[in-house]
Amino acid sequence: MTSYFIEDSTLINVITNVTLPWIPPEMKQKEDLSCAQNRSDEHITFYENARFVTGLIVYPIGCIIGITGNILALIVFNHRDMRTSTNVYLSSLAVSDTIKLLNDAMYFMIVAVGMNDASLSQTMMSSLYPVAHYVFNMAVCVTAWLTVSVAVERYISVCYPSRAKDLCTTRRARLVCTFVFLSMSIFAVPSALRYEMRTIFDKALNVTCALIVATDLGNNNQFMIPYSWINNSLRGIIPVFILVFLNVNIINELRKERVKGKKFTARNRITLMLIVIIFMFLICITPDAILSTFFNKGYVDEENLFKGIREITDSLLVVNSALSFMVYCAMSSVFRVTFAKIFFKFRARPPHPEAMHLNRRSPSQKHTPTVESPDVVRANGSSKHEIHSNGGEEYL
Repeated sequence: MTSYFIEDSTLINVITNVTLPWIPPEMKQKEDLSCAQNRSDEHITFYENARFVTGLIVYPIGCIIGITGNILALIVFNHRDMRTSTNVYLSSLAVSDTIKLLNDAMYFMIVAVGMNDASLSQTMMSSLYPVAHYVFNMAVCVTAWLTVSVAVERYISVCYPSRAKDLCTTRRARLVCTFVFLSMSIFAVPSALRYEMRTIFDKALNVTCALIVATDLGNNNQFMIPYSWINNSLRGIIPVFILVFLNVNIINELRKERVKGKKFTARNRITLMLIVIIFMFLICITPDAILSTFFNKGYVDEENLFKGIREITDSLLVVNSALSFMVYCAMSSVFRVTFAKIFFKFRARPPHPEAMHLNRRSPSQKHTPTVESPDVVRANGSSKHEIHSNGGEEYL
């Protein structure tokens, strides 16, 4: 005779003299779940301290600064004086960074709630993590490939100026940004299906808790291992190598121009600003790329030592998403002028004597082209009246 004890719809114990029935691996995994996971790990203090610093200090400061700055940047980039292909990419970067920072803000709230109610915090974490894991992977992938896209445009503009007018257009930039958003959003879907929340009763502790556990798809190593490698490569490793290659070539080309004694043009100043943005991304993404690629685990799968390290690497991504607006203000005079024009109703003088708007000409100058404001990219050469400063190339 066979007797069964059932708990949470899972066969827990079989008292029988006959052969035991086969139990699927996911059911065996469920039996081993405990509400005290990793509490005895020797690195628990390091993880909790890292979580406190990042979750309660770095994240809220980064989110407030970043979300505010990105919204302001979007307003400036959509002004009529800033409608350019480069600014299309930068606007899309601001959107992806804002999505990531909103996702990070939820983590701050979870950690803050955990200071007073650990059970509620764990329930919030377990319920939100599957979606947050998807948003995080999608947003980081989008940011990575938008950064690559703007670097490619800059590479073409600096190294192949004769082709920039045809290749670097506003329409093409919009198509590239749309493709990046759609493709990365679709590619990240398995991340949303990798984990789920499960409520269990821990008999040893006599408590009920909510845990984040792998789904059937998450336990499918034949799918998840190659997918994780591809995802981590697309998110960090491949963009890093491409950006290093492009930046080296761009910098070498700029150095050649300086050696020839050419004046450092507004186009080159904008290029320098974008190089700063790219280098900032490289510094912030590389630790996460290395950790994700070589350890190949999700946050909830890791031991406390790696969780603590990941708290630090994730905080670098917050910094990257938060500081772009400050870089624009510090390095682009036209961005500052347009910002003042929008928010302070201040009609600023052009930052350079030669700066004149193309669409503001007197009747006597009807057939005489003028020089564009030095930092403004007008569709990367789409205007037929532009005067180019170097070999026919427009100001970028």
